Amino acid sequence: MTTVNRRKFLAGAGAGLGGALTLNALGAAAPGRAAGGFWAPAAARADALAGSTAGTTLEAVAVPAGPRGYQRLTAGPGYPVVVRTELAPARAARADRRRALASLVQMTDMHILDAQSPVRVEFVHPLIGSASRPQDLLTTQGLTSLVGRINALAGGPHSGRRFDAVVTTGDNTDNHEHVELDWYLTALSGGRFTPNTGDPHRYEGTQDSGFDLYWNPESRHTDSFKRAGFPVLDGYFDAALAPMSSPGLSVPWFAVFGNHDDSVIGTAPSGIPPITDLYTGNLKLGAPGSAAEAEQLQRALRTDPAAVPGIVGRMTDPARIVTPDARRAPFTPRQFLAAHFDPRHLGPGPHGHGFAADAPETGIGYYSFEIAPGVVGISMDSTNRGGFVDGSFGEAQFRWIERTLAAGSSRYFDGDGREVRTGADDTLFILFSHHTSDTTGLLIPDPENPAEPRHSGAELVDLLHRFPNVCAWVNGHTHANRVTPHPGPTARQGFWEVNTASHIDFPQYARVIEVVDNADGTLSLLATLIESDAPYQLPYDDLSPLGLASLYRELSYNDVNKDPDNMGGPADHNVELLLASPSA
Repeated sequence: MTTVNRRKFLAGAGAGLGGALTLNALGAAAPGRAAGGFWAPAAARADALAGSTAGTTLEAVAVPAGPRGYQRLTAGPGYPVVVRTELAPARAARADRRRALASLVQMTDMHILDAQSPVRVEFVHPLIGSASRPQDLLTTQGLTSLVGRINALAGGPHSGRRFDAVVTTGDNTDNHEHVELDWYLTALSGGRFTPNTGDPHRYEGTQDSGFDLYWNPESRHTDSFKRAGFPVLDGYFDAALAPMSSPGLSVPWFAVFGNHDDSVIGTAPSGIPPITDLYTGNLKLGAPGSAAEAEQLQRALRTDPAAVPGIVGRMTDPARIVTPDARRAPFTPRQFLAAHFDPRHLGPGPHGHGFAADAPETGIGYYSFEIAPGVVGISMDSTNRGGFVDGSFGEAQFRWIERTLAAGSSRYFDGDGREVRTGADDTLFILFSHHTSDTTGLLIPDPENPAEPRHSGAELVDLLHRFPNVCAWVNGHTHANRVTPHPGPTARQGFWEVNTASHIDFPQYARVIEVVDNADGTLSLLATLIESDAPYQLPYDDLSPLGLASLYRELSYNDVNKDPDNMGGPADHNVELLLASPSA
């Protein structure tokens, strides 16, 4: 086990964006050591572990085992830490002074998925890669394996501070079905479930269709995926659909709403009767007979969802008859909120997983919560209830964010740039949403409140610049790793945007974020990517849940529609993000 030196920081480590540190270079002051800076030390408690790189991408990352073609995976060198100094300088010996303030894990875009649902359009995957992935049947095994990793780590690799919280930043489900919602909640809170719908004894999806367009894992016949090297796996369906258990997270977890948690396949608006009826019916959409039919359907899904049933009815290949299942019915946003209050899904808490007690009645999906003493999370709802992919923020939520930030700021700036001083106690803020600053420009009206103005991500960035206590905006949606500085009018008004890759598409990461006070006029966000606890490679006859989780990662790497840009670069992986302390 490689242990982080918690006292000795590499002198002069702030070499800017290219400053890669050795694995043992980062650390925090000893837990009981008094430190100056933003706060006096909190009361002593058992919140520290021996900081270690083990089990993180500081130690190892999944890489292909061969040069080309279908690849098995193996352990490659860990990612170095890149010190990012765009918003503040990196001063020498800061590890000797620093104190950990908070430690959390971001999970995002798990896309727990009913792969046998009648309302899927797998046949458009050559146009929209996310319409069908070879690993679609294994999302629950993959998520449970990630839960195992988080529980095993227990704390941050740099500071050793025990995790204060886990936050999911949306797209928890793929097609907002009640059964997907139950699987996601059970995986995170603990329990036993069966990731199967329809016929309890037989798989009824596309992967036994014999169509060349899909991977048919139990068939010896050639298909487009087998020509790319995908394996034949006897017993795959029985194993993937078998009852399984999740230990549940051991850390309090909080939820954020995503577009896939609200709309048809994350793309089309909800509540269109012909499509709603398809969810619980016995007809699984047929395949287009031509590229023109596929393109017509793809265009209708994005611009005219009501036309979809008619287009499907005219397709060359007829729909398949499948076993109907009432659990596939789509949930509403209020039902999503209410499900988080179900006692079966309490897990480590909190009750409601962040949502206000009246959220199932009001439909309000945003809230604030204490991550740790002096560090508050703001969970935003960026999903536009009008449907479609991108998001925005309603006026009521936008003004609530402003009031929440003002209430935790001893000083901030008004809309004209004038400094405002208050008697408030200072709080650091980390904001969470599903959408990113550049995917929140969908300003169409909210069907429930059509007269309410909508605000874009650019407007939110401007708002956050007014509050020096804002450290970061953490989000998902893009399925990519990307870390962006947002410099403000003064050094103290900058913040970081941290965008993390999904857990359905390769590289299947989550991210640990440790907030530390360097006691030198700066703060650092120590952001470390983590993978699930599944081995990088197991024999194909190991179809246990852990073996399937390993296969889940391998299939995602080899997906013919994989986007290599999702990986990001070194400056988007393991990073130290410096920013000016608002108290300096």
